[in-house]
Amino acid sequence: MTPVLKTVAAALLFLVILLALAATIVPRFLDRRYYDGPVSGHYDGERFFNPGADDDTAGVPGGGSRARFLWRQATGSDSRPPWPASVAVTQSRPAARVDGDAMVATWIGHATVLVQTQGMNILTDPIWSDTAGPFGFGPKRVARPGVAFADLPPIDLVLLSHNHYDHLDLATLARLWRRDRPVIVTSLGNDAILRANGIAAQAADWGESLPVSPKAGGGPFEVTVSRNHHWGSRWFADRNRALWSSFVVRLPGGNLFFAGDTGLGDGRWPAEAAKLGPVRLALLPIGAFRFAPGQMKSGSHIGPAQAVDVFRALGASTAIPVHWGTFRLSYEAWDTPPKLLTAAMRCANPPGAFSPVAIGTPIQVPLIAADTLPDDRPQRTGDALLRCLDTPAVKALR
Repeated sequence: MTPVLKTVAAALLFLVILLALAATIVPRFLDRRYYDGPVSGHYDGERFFNPGADDDTAGVPGGGSRARFLWRQATGSDSRPPWPASVAVTQSRPAARVDGDAMVATWIGHATVLVQTQGMNILTDPIWSDTAGPFGFGPKRVARPGVAFADLPPIDLVLLSHNHYDHLDLATLARLWRRDRPVIVTSLGNDAILRANGIAAQAADWGESLPVSPKAGGGPFEVTVSRNHHWGSRWFADRNRALWSSFVVRLPGGNLFFAGDTGLGDGRWPAEAAKLGPVRLALLPIGAFRFAPGQMKSGSHIGPAQAVDVFRALGASTAIPVHWGTFRLSYEAWDTPPKLLTAAMRCANPPGAFSPVAIGTPIQVPLIAADTLPDDRPQRTGDALLRCLDTPAVKALR
């Protein structure tokens, strides 16, 4: 790109940032009240909040002002490690259905995973767009989807965790709705955003459950909207007008847990999900955690070390790491999350399998076996895990 084009691109991005920041000045035009309901332990009558404390998700990651943070990102002046412009992906063509207790999971990219079991096709936070942001702006995809949209089998159930653009992608959801009319389960308020765009969804509060049946027959299976630790916004001024969540899909061969987008918060929510039954497969985020040099987490995102703690607390048999390697959202290098996850699993020594997978590669998820359930092996968690990770090799990761 020539210097002139770079200047023009930076000017356009700056204009978008100014328009977004204007939401704090003219909220009556851009604020949206997506939900009205009774006051609860996480809703004050106007906005949702995380139980305990919300301070770790309220500020700009890494400190400083929001305007400076956005400007540095837009102009590339934030000293982030470079990412590749694109990475190689071998796309696959999934089976139409996977019956019985067999389970096949295919990571499409970012937080999008296709899970097939019991004759049901489940899709999490689907995004096939090339950018993650409004009006075509935002971080660009560096890895094409692991399954072409045309090769995607009929979708029965979509789990939609919250309303950030890299998770609630209206263009993709509209395509899915026109083609398959899937059941879309989300948390309170996000259904209003979809409904305004002609897409139907079922919204529930934390702890509430909904029955879902695959179009091919069988079921119904229960989907529980469960707690995690995050925030929501489309325009800054509408911050926390809609709720964020994780999900538990209760299945005969062991449950599916999708963490959505989350920080650790009080750390109690994984155990709450585990109480709903043994977790056969957990989809856990490991990226967008490094907004400052050496940082191992952020308030809104768990990093690989905390993801291992979540994996252990869930008692999951198998986990697939997601939310990395597709859109550059923070300061870590492209391959830092999987490398750090491998080191953290080596240090933590938990039972079960939690390792990086390739985008587009179908994974046969085994049934829960006795030797993958919690045992008496010594394990490192929390601070002990971080001390184990204090090595030259880990420190060299950017």
